[in-house]
Amino acid sequence: MRRLLLAALIFLAVGPVPGAVMRYPQEDLTQRAAARPLIFAPEEGGGMRFVRGWHLVSPHSRFGGFSAIARTAPGQFLLIGDNGYSTRLSLDSRGAVAAVRVRALPTIDGRPARKAAADTEAMLIDAASGKVWVALEGVNEIWRLDPGLAQIESRRKLPRPRWPANRGPEAMARLADGRTVVFSEDADDDPRGRAALIYSGDPAAPGPAPVRFFYDSAGRGLVSDAAALPDGRILLVHRRLGFNPVFTTIVAIVDPADIREGAVVRARTIGRVPRPLAENYEGAAISVEQGRTWLWLVADDNFNVWQRSLLLQFELVDLPPKKVPDSKKAARANPAA
Repeated sequence: MRRLLLAALIFLAVGPVPGAVMRYPQEDLTQRAAARPLIFAPEEGGGMRFVRGWHLVSPHSRFGGFSAIARTAPGQFLLIGDNGYSTRLSLDSRGAVAAVRVRALPTIDGRPARKAAADTEAMLIDAASGKVWVALEGVNEIWRLDPGLAQIESRRKLPRPRWPANRGPEAMARLADGRTVVFSEDADDDPRGRAALIYSGDPAAPGPAPVRFFYDSAGRGLVSDAAALPDGRILLVHRRLGFNPVFTTIVAIVDPADIREGAVVRARTIGRVPRPLAENYEGAAISVEQGRTWLWLVADDNFNVWQRSLLLQFELVDLPPKKVPDSKKAARANPAA
């Protein structure tokens, strides 16, 4: 019964329902957007220090529903919506929108995709080639797109057992060694945690089967995105639902050294989005400038009038140190060392 009540709450909170008030009852494809600064005093302490934020608005009917974000250059972002559309957004030095371009992602047959075939939930970009990988929840696949997002170069289904269509691949991160980690939103066919995968090669191309492990969120909620940190660890964004506030966003760190076949991986909390900025954050990106690490979060408004597309910037400070292997255990494991 508890699971049924939670499912009903998720459906009501983050998805359009019959009778709900939706934005843009008439189609409008105007390529225009604005970034309204958020007035919020930074909080002291903690591992996440708020820097600035904006409420993103546009008359374009396909603008919103953001489930993934990449910072492609200073002031430039690529946003992917779970409606199958991409948004390239540029902010000038004052934080105003300098340029915006909303367009549909490519589809398998070139025709407009149904929601189930366009539900893009995660993204990563290769900085060298500009190629883009996206994870689609409805079809349980990972695609590799060309830098211009004009064509699908390769695609691959996730291995069995199949993750539920509405609880499948939700977060994806590329590690420094080239491996790719994919977290499910709520594929919990094992009591130890929610299912996750790590690929040794391109997750969108034929290759070795990924390693399957489990993630125990320890009450933080469902994973909504992931991003690689400069030190090699993985930052995870969690979405926990309630009544006041509806959304609580908790950020934690996972060490990929803990990942192995069948393992249960756990995280360490580093902070959360302040209550006045509570929203449905589903996209995360990391950038590094002059030795400082920045976290960017974007919220999915689900095209509901009561939700907002917020873009936030935090500085990550005083992160917990990486675990150091026990030298005695290491010596026992390798006597010749």
